[in-house]
Amino acid sequence: MATVGERLRSARERRVLTQADLATKAKVTVVAISRIENGRLDGPPRQSTVRRLAKALKVDPAWLLFGEQPGESPVPRG
Repeated sequence: MATVGERLRSARERRVLTQADLATKAKVTVVAISRIENGRLDGPPRQSTVRRLAKALKVDPAWLLFGEQPGESPVPRG
């Protein structure tokens, strides 16, 4: 998945949560979730928002932001 919004939507849907459900669990606004999922932010989401969303979705914040797991190299090793 190419964007933070795509990863966020995918993780949310895997947990069978609406944007409103996730907003309640993560203590962020539905508007913030919608903007992230639809790519309507001016830059990356705030770190505090990413941490809250990742915790609520039980995913790693690095994966949510960058699509990487901890210790994973972004450049293929060869």
